[in-house]
Amino acid sequence: KRVWDAETMDLPVVEHSKQKRPSLKADPISKLIRGSKGQEQALYVLLAATGMRISEALALETKLFINKGRTIAVEQQVEKDAPRIVLHLKTNAAKREIDLHPDIAEYLRKYITGKMGLLFHTANGTPYLNNKLEGRWLTPRLIKMGLDQKGMGWHAFRRFRKTWLRGQRCLEDINNFWMAHRPQTMSELYSHLHEELQL
Repeated sequence: KRVWDAETMDLPVVEHSKQKRPSLKADPISKLIRGSKGQEQALYVLLAATGMRISEALALETKLFINKGRTIAVEQQVEKDAPRIVLHLKTNAAKREIDLHPDIAEYLRKYITGKMGLLFHTANGTPYLNNKLEGRWLTPRLIKMGLDQKGMGWHAFRRFRKTWLRGQRCLEDINNFWMAHRPQTMSELYSHLHEELQL
């Protein structure tokens, strides 16, 4: 039996209500999309419409569009500190397929037409590093819009997507699957919807 030893490891209590978790709203996301073009615009569209982690989105290749371009298979990510694709993901739940709205699928189909390999890459074909890209693309735009604050980065797109899916009354099992969240509550653990849908 283990007994807590505060002298060895006395960690602070995490109070979720005091954590900074800023999220983007629909209007600022629309402004980001309208105010950009090319790879930058496509990245904003992809992140807002899918809730993918930035490391997953930057590792997206044309071959990962399946189901006639209507679904994205998430199977790889960009390593955090090196412009290299790795086949392991942040969590076991992260390996998934994300269904795209028909309008988003059509937008991305037009964007990837004639492209092979990575959707987002540097001039010499290597994957972008998310922190450098955030400093070059996202943060300057957020500052200009008066929206930059601590914690407002790429993850704000995931918070937006999660909020939007909940607002649309998306089944929590599907919401968790698309967002790569593992079940937390007993109801989520008891659910076997993933087996019914062959997720």
